[in-house]
Amino acid sequence: MNRPTPWSLGYRMPAEWAPQECVWLAWPTNLETWGRDRIAGVRQTYVEFIAALSNRQRVALLVDDEDVRASAVETLGRRGVESRLRYYLIETVDSWIRDYGPTFVLNERTRQTAMVRWTFNAWGDKYADLKADARVPAEMNRHLDLPVFDAGIVLEGGSIDVNGRGTVLTTEQCLLNPNRNPELERSEIEDVLREFLGATNAIWLSEGIAGDDTDGHIDDIARFVDPTTVLVAFEDDPADENHGILKDCYARLVAAPDEEGRKLGVLKLPMPDPVVGPEGRLPASYANFYIGNGVVVVPTFGQPEKDRNALAVIQSCFPFHQVVGVDSTAMLHGFGTLHCCSQQQPVTP
Repeated sequence: MNRPTPWSLGYRMPAEWAPQECVWLAWPTNLETWGRDRIAGVRQTYVEFIAALSNRQRVALLVDDEDVRASAVETLGRRGVESRLRYYLIETVDSWIRDYGPTFVLNERTRQTAMVRWTFNAWGDKYADLKADARVPAEMNRHLDLPVFDAGIVLEGGSIDVNGRGTVLTTEQCLLNPNRNPELERSEIEDVLREFLGATNAIWLSEGIAGDDTDGHIDDIARFVDPTTVLVAFEDDPADENHGILKDCYARLVAAPDEEGRKLGVLKLPMPDPVVGPEGRLPASYANFYIGNGVVVVPTFGQPEKDRNALAVIQSCFPFHQVVGVDSTAMLHGFGTLHCCSQQQPVTP
């Protein structure tokens, strides 16, 4: 690469548990995504998500216009959290800011934050009307005024997870998919992950869970919970279609080294029972949790025993965080939950 890259200048993507300046969300309005009968339930999920986070960090909420802001203020006001938000009048088509939003990187030497902007093609050209959200990072940066690095490849934020020390998790189904970057080989994509995230070590899992329209995003499968430990979704039932997929992911992680060549700690996170919508199975996974400042917010699915078990496993990984479950069943009908709809901005060193 001829131009300076974040890595060459000393930037790196921090782990999600690093101190955060704020979390970015986009208020849900798209009735085609959620359905007219579910949009109120989706907004209630946002309210509870924001309530769990806003006592500990700033929440930056994108709203399409003044009317949408007024509606959001009214809805959030009933929960008493509207005064803890900062609203940005930035129009979005949909709410999946994890995927079309920027990735923030830090330079500890110069004490500077920068923005990495990826190419967003709506998950492999699946949804032509959603491609307009590719402009959101530039709109955000009109307020932030950060240095911007254009990576020049198609990538969504939900397809990567990092430990902040040089290792990135991703899947072959997503980043090696011909509908993303057909001209790039695996090694070339690894070069981009190194140069734009500071990830010198890539761990490739195979594919994603049933019902995932993103072609195997990692944030439904496996997540770092500390620099040397990965929590991986696991399905015990051999008859379940996710069993073989997640068993292979687990085996790959057990065999994978970290950036220093050491074995990772690999822990199993149970899967919920299948959740089915009009179009078939939905991508329900407890791995789609969000790590904030002192709190981990976990999607739950109205399955009391399964929900409790998953929350207990995640709490064991975060002994100094509050772990909060938020029912995300309505949101799941849009094919994502809490991690998919959020993007963290770290505190500048």
